[in-house]
Amino acid sequence: MILPFFPLKLVVFPGEELNLHIFEPRYKELIKDVEEGNLTFGVCTFIDQLSGYGTEVKLGAIHMRYDDGRMDISTTGQRVFKIATFDNPSPGKEYAAGAIEWLDDDLRVPDFLHHEYIFYLREMLHLLRYDVSFNPADVDSYSFSHKIGLKLEEELELIKLPSEEKRTEFLIKHLKRIIPALQAAEQAKEKIKLNGHFKHLDPLDF
Repeated sequence: MILPFFPLKLVVFPGEELNLHIFEPRYKELIKDVEEGNLTFGVCTFIDQLSGYGTEVKLGAIHMRYDDGRMDISTTGQRVFKIATFDNPSPGKEYAAGAIEWLDDDLRVPDFLHHEYIFYLREMLHLLRYDVSFNPADVDSYSFSHKIGLKLEEELELIKLPSEEKRTEFLIKHLKRIIPALQAAEQAKEKIKLNGHFKHLDPLDF
């Protein structure tokens, strides 16, 4: 399959909504072709160089068209792919395109593993003071992964994993590593607050 490519320094997760401001001439042409041909396109992750992976996205709506051709659009992530060929520019076009291979994805995950992830996820969101309610049954490995401190390289590693089970294990390992650090930081903050009161204590009489 051939996809138009839109390289960006980010990872798009399947199911994620991504808003883009389109201003470069080549991407104005890309969105025009996508809209007229009812096509999807690929957001390719760029980290210092092209990573070789990306996510197919579907154009949702064009919310604003400016007089100079710029656009504000919304898209939704679909499937993860590996880049097989990269033509920059694509023949007859200003933008890049190429052949892609879909990554396998097994969506099954053991209940006990999902429950463990939800337990650590709630703790992480609490420490971050991120006040959100959710139904655990509606949460998958991508739902909160932009909000739990993953580096861009780790987000890329996540989408390359071939199953929901492996992604859940990856996230649990990450949360087990980062939660103690956040808890220690919270304890340090509380200690600093207390230190401000030490000057009110009576001197010790030895």
